[in-house]
Order: sequence, then C-alpha cells, then structure tokens
Amino acid sequence: MALPARMTFIATDGAGAPEVMQPAIGPLPVPKPDEVLIQVLAAGVNRPDIAQRQGSYPPPPGASPILGLEVSGEVVAAGNAVTNWKTGDLVCALTNGGGYAEYCSAPASQCLPWPRGYDAIRAAALPETYFTVWANLFQGGQLARGETALIHGGSSGIGVTAIQLAHEFGATVFATAGSAEKCSACVQLGCDAAINYKSEDFAARIKELTGGRGVDVILDMVGAPYATRNIRSLAMDGRLVLIAFLGGSKVESFDLVPVMVRRLTITGSTMRPRTTAQKAQIATELLEKVWPVLDTGRCGPVVHATFPLHQVAETHKLMESSEHIGKIMLTVG
Repeated sequence: MALPARMTFIATDGAGAPEVMQPAIGPLPVPKPDEVLIQVLAAGVNRPDIAQRQGSYPPPPGASPILGLEVSGEVVAAGNAVTNWKTGDLVCALTNGGGYAEYCSAPASQCLPWPRGYDAIRAAALPETYFTVWANLFQGGQLARGETALIHGGSSGIGVTAIQLAHEFGATVFATAGSAEKCSACVQLGCDAAINYKSEDFAARIKELTGGRGVDVILDMVGAPYATRNIRSLAMDGRLVLIAFLGGSKVESFDLVPVMVRRLTITGSTMRPRTTAQKAQIATELLEKVWPVLDTGRCGPVVHATFPLHQVAETHKLMESSEHIGKIMLTVG
C-alpha cells in the first residue's frame, strides 16, 4: 500500500506540565536496515514518558524525541536486513521512542506477535512492562520457583505484570499498594497477601507473613524512602532490584552491615539505554517462556483506561494521580 508522506504525532513544546504535549504534523520515520515501520493502532503510556516530558529522562542518542515506548500495529515497511517480519504482520513492539504517533519505527528484534485472541489495545499494553519485569525480576533478580517476592506498587502496570508472572512461575507473592481497593486487586491477580503501605509498615508485615525469614526478591520503584525497610525485609541471600526512584534516590544514614551479614545483593537497571542485542535477548526469552502463557489467556495486562491520541494530556494526569490500576492506553488512527 502507498504510505502517506506525513503523519500526526504528539509534539512536546519544551519540558513541563501535560499541556506541553500537542498534536502536530510531520514526516514519517524512515526505518533503518534492522527496523520495521509500524502503522500504530495503540500505544501505552508509561512512567518514563512522564519523566521525559518533565525533562528528567532525555532520550538516548539516536532515539526518536517523540514520547512513547510501546506500540501495537501493522508492519507497513521493513529495512533490508529484516527477515523475521513482513508487510501486513501484526506486532507489538518495545520502541526506542516515537510511540505517540500514527507511524513508528522499531528494531525488528524488539517486536513480538500479538498473543492469541488479543486486540491492538491489549497487545500494546505488553512490551514495556513485560520486558521490564522479565529483565529485572527474573533475569536480574533471579526469582525461582518456590521463592518469595515482594512487589512494590502492586497495582501499577509493572506491579500487575510482576504479580501475575511471579505467581505463574511458582513464587509466593506479596505486594504493597495504597488503598484497600488496590490491595484487593493485587490479591485477585495472584498475590498471597497485599499490604496497604499507607496504614501498615510493610517491613513489619513481611516479617510476620514470612515467620521472620524475609523474602528472596524485592522489586522496588519507590527508592530512598523504602531502602532501610527493604533491607530489613530480605531473607538470607536476598536480592533487591531497583527499577525507579519515585520517592527519590538519595539515602541518608544507610547501614550496610546487613548486606554483608545476610549476603544481600542490591541491583537495578533501566531499559531504554540497553543495546538492541540486549533487548532482543529479552524478547527471545519472552517469546519462549511468557507468550505461550499469554496465548492461553493467563497473565494478561489489566487495562484501566483508554484515551484517543489527542487526549494524551489526560493520560499523563491520570498516571500522575496514581488512581489507576493497571495500564493506561492511547488509541491511534
């Protein structure tokens, strides 16, 4: 099919409030030899998008300045080095940017097929959280069957994914969330117990739930305010995995003795600066181990709300309010 010369995308006029994002018209991206061009049907909204809009998370060199790290849609063109996708294929993709647009290019190795029975919105809700959870909870945190995990922010897109996959692969799962409704949602998703962090000390509750042993892995997006309690909540040989610092990154008066005494590991990562080869390895493992589960209808994304592309500011306001449970999505086209 003939492609249009220009497309609608969301431009960001400097850093600031959600209103700095406005629809604009510009040329289609040109896929590199190892990339596909996707006609976007839906795109996910994620915390890194908010950070980029606010000016604290600039795109890496060579990445699109347009917001948006995950899309679903139809492949409409492919670079000459692409062999695994063809025009007409329906894919979801972890992008390096550019998702808030009618067309987006992405490395072919960062694309995955729509799971069986999925529509565009559910497919677009997968890449950012599933890549992040697999890389951090299972690769970095090495969560294994029979172990115990604590997931902070259990009702977020990341949290919903982490709870379901940890439960699916045989772990005991605890989570924190900020309301009774959110805690109930966590339990319904497979959590063995959910802790309201506004009314309970999660470290004391974890000690009680584990008979004083602690958990094997903690997935944390809060950061500094939780640091000491996270260390107290880890079992011998426990692993703390950091993926964001929503509460700040600088910890004062941090006692390192428990790290030595209990052989603890503190690690973390960001997804966007990883190489295409590193992201491709995550995609390969997801296709092998997680996509068959999604094909059965289990462990799928929870979509809280969907907005048309021109209402993108409303999606950021909703995410910043933290009133959502699961994913916030954009429909495109």
